[in-house]
Amino acid sequence: MGSQEVTNWQGRNVTVAGLGVSGIPAARVLHGLGAVVTVVNDGDDERSRDQAADLEALGITVRLGDGATLPQGTDLIVTAPGWKPDKPLFAAAAEAGVPVWGDVELAWRLRGPDAAPWLAVTGTNGKTTTVQMLASILKAAGLRTAAVGNIGVSLLDAVLGEETYDVLAVELSSYQLHWAPSLRAHSAAVLNLAPDHLDWHGSMEAYAADKGRIYEGNRVACVYNVADKATEELVREADVEEGCRAIGFTLAAPGPSQLGVVDGILVDRAFVDNRQKNAQELAEVSDVNPPAPHNIANALAAAALARAFGVPPTAVRDGLRAFRPDAHRIAHVADVDGVAYIDDSKATNTHAAEASLAAYESIVWIAGGLAKGATFDELVAKSAKRLRGAVLIGADRALIREALARHAPEVPVVDLDRTDTGAMLAAVQEARGLAQAGDTVLLAPACASMDMFANYNKRGDAFAEAVRELGAVGA
Repeated sequence: MGSQEVTNWQGRNVTVAGLGVSGIPAARVLHGLGAVVTVVNDGDDERSRDQAADLEALGITVRLGDGATLPQGTDLIVTAPGWKPDKPLFAAAAEAGVPVWGDVELAWRLRGPDAAPWLAVTGTNGKTTTVQMLASILKAAGLRTAAVGNIGVSLLDAVLGEETYDVLAVELSSYQLHWAPSLRAHSAAVLNLAPDHLDWHGSMEAYAADKGRIYEGNRVACVYNVADKATEELVREADVEEGCRAIGFTLAAPGPSQLGVVDGILVDRAFVDNRQKNAQELAEVSDVNPPAPHNIANALAAAALARAFGVPPTAVRDGLRAFRPDAHRIAHVADVDGVAYIDDSKATNTHAAEASLAAYESIVWIAGGLAKGATFDELVAKSAKRLRGAVLIGADRALIREALARHAPEVPVVDLDRTDTGAMLAAVQEARGLAQAGDTVLLAPACASMDMFANYNKRGDAFAEAVRELGAVGA
């Protein structure tokens, strides 16, 4: 059953691992197809019990507080992507010869014969923005599409819903790719690779290998980042269909089979006739919102996937112009006394923060939170010349303070030892004291938010609110 397409689910014993955003839809879909579904879940709290009651009302068995034991007679496990590969349930499944799929694999297997092809995107940072840019470009070309996957819209809903699509823009996390062995995209991109989620994958090599699965079986283009050799290496190692091409994107002038930038213009030397000599203008850098270097890279990756699907150049330009980034991604909050205040609360790891810091010349940096095992020496060393000052918050701020002492000893640092609701306002006020006209006060924490805030959105909201208060006082 592991490698065969399943057409008859009637009476199949399927165990769904985990309640939540992927587990519940998977359980409902499989039950609707006639499978005998058992949901297992580690937690047994009030929310889990409410979710379980809803599923049990449909006739689905739910086992709370025990996600380790393989239910008797299980033919297949469908797991939530966050479940770590070393969990006892999966060891038991391996021993019993039971295949394990993720929700992405299930969606892939349930597609109809005329299903829309997938243009897939992964990477440590920039996935959501790139997929949204890609969807905007595809829509500008008049194609029926949606941004789906790890982005919040369930792939199962997209595959099984009433709406028909010409093509799907699919964001995939390393977790989802790990559990999607038979996925074969039309074309795919790995935007970048930096240490992240290593506690889940076990090693950088395993993390990279799971990201690289996105290239397996690609038909038209494997899109890689010229500035990140690891992504090109993954293309080399991939087993693709005959005729599939490696397409690079770069912030420099592109070579043949690349997209890049020349004199403020995004150009294509991959999907043109006689690419040794010709280049196609796609858009201006100013069409990218915001035109920060890493976001231009995202736009080039999106353009490469769209061009691989045959989209005309005008649609790339129109789609990029129409795109609006999500909140808390290099969002300009306000200018106060000639200083720009930028909210990039989404920069929850060092790689994202490095890209954010590279976008501005003179910065008062607000950073800190939960480091998740990260180190900050490389980030600080690369960004030191841009720093006017730093204001540190959160549980692991000492790690950043020590990196600043080592690599940027002349940069003034304010260490805020408080976690109350007024801490962000205090941080913004301290940053204002360090900033001069023409500077940027940048919230790019390089850390997770959960030590002080429910999530990065709440952290960004607190920053924006503090800036507005600052503006009101300054007015």
